[in-house]
Amino acid sequence: MLKKLANWSSSWTGTIVIVLTIIFFVAQAFVIPSGSMKNTLLIGDMLFVKKFAYGVPTPVIPWLNVRVLPDFNDNGHLIAGDGPKRADIVVFFAPHEKRRGNDIHYVKRCVAVGGDIIALQDKHLLLHPKEGNEYVKEKYKGYKIVEAAGKLFVVDPYRKDHPGIHNDPSVTKDGLQPYQLFTMNPIQIPEGEYFMMGDNRDHSNDSRFWGTVPYKYIVGTPWFIYFSWDKNKTIRWDRVFRTVGSIEEDMSGKELKINHEKGIY
Repeated sequence: MLKKLANWSSSWTGTIVIVLTIIFFVAQAFVIPSGSMKNTLLIGDMLFVKKFAYGVPTPVIPWLNVRVLPDFNDNGHLIAGDGPKRADIVVFFAPHEKRRGNDIHYVKRCVAVGGDIIALQDKHLLLHPKEGNEYVKEKYKGYKIVEAAGKLFVVDPYRKDHPGIHNDPSVTKDGLQPYQLFTMNPIQIPEGEYFMMGDNRDHSNDSRFWGTVPYKYIVGTPWFIYFSWDKNKTIRWDRVFRTVGSIEEDMSGKELKINHEKGIY
């Protein structure tokens, strides 16, 4: 039996089936095309996307983005799973591009899930989790918290744990920049949808401009970077075979070292 399986897997048919199974259900190569996730993910990072992170996706032929099977459940997945969690980095089809007939992948950080209420005030992200005020008091000790209309909002809830999140001080209201970068009235995220933002907050085309992302458009989450080079085609060996988590740990360590040198504790 094992010999037959080995012979089959080494045949052209077996190889094609195995490769397609991996591409359809396990991992897909993805190249970071823009600086919207800088400094967490950089232009030229080539990574594998873990496609089974949020359920079993309906198989799609990469690059052509042609579905191999119908979307039986109308949710983009053969078997639904738990959707993205707050702070997850997510690869997804951009809903505004889908409306134009284009299947374009985006990669952003999930900053709010269905039922959450979020707002922007002078570039600061405000989050009221759907779990309510007591959850805020317990979960976000040490964070700045403000109250509005009887609800507690956490200010910039992800920056402590994810040092790649930052703003560009040169982007100001005086520079005729889009108002969406600075202010957004409170909105409640619909159930089964997610609000996505780039870590490079002032240079990211994200949910602030085109709205929330339904579960059906979720593809997966970055697994690891298998190769990386800069605009001059210089290989960034320090990023090869790294996970996002390990890169963020390095950034946190460097930040602590800088603060220590400055006498900031």
